[in-house]
Amino acid sequence: MMNVLYDKDIREPLFGFLEETYGKVRILEEKRTGAARADVVMITPEILYGIEIKSDADTYTRLAKQVKYYNWYYDRNIIVVGTSHAMHVAEHVPDWWGIITVEPDANGDADFYVLREAGVNPRVKDKRKITILWRTELNHLLEQNKLPKYKAKSKLFVQEKLLERVPPEILWPQAYEELFERDYNTIAQEIEEYRSR
Repeated sequence: MMNVLYDKDIREPLFGFLEETYGKVRILEEKRTGAARADVVMITPEILYGIEIKSDADTYTRLAKQVKYYNWYYDRNIIVVGTSHAMHVAEHVPDWWGIITVEPDANGDADFYVLREAGVNPRVKDKRKITILWRTELNHLLEQNKLPKYKAKSKLFVQEKLLERVPPEILWPQAYEELFERDYNTIAQEIEEYRSR
């Protein structure tokens, strides 16, 4: 019987593969994406990727719902599947989704193969995508673009102002740079400093 790779066997080797393939990347795991949860969010300087992992132990039960939400949030999407799904996965995701297959090599380690490159996602919604940013990150974007601080305004108001006032070709590279720099260790301190200003 063939070795089965589970999600836990795939993740770490996948991150190494993505770095080798895409160059400068930042990986965020288990990111809330609407009513779904993205297994992996990969940031590059120009593109925000949503990545769903379906190991051989997984089924397609939740995939239709996941696809809908991934399509709202990410510039491009990729599904990473075990060999048992390789033949039929294309029937379950849109044509623009990338497909990466993973199987155990002779040593039982994960071996990846790009079956289909990810294309531009025509359904991404900027209003959804910008919600990935924290308030402190939005504040940095306001500052970079010489906009008012809108300190008394809601996060939603600030998101809408940025989308309205900053051209996308300027906003998104700046936003992705914020995600590259995101530091989970200092966020509490940054929020406290922001509130005390």
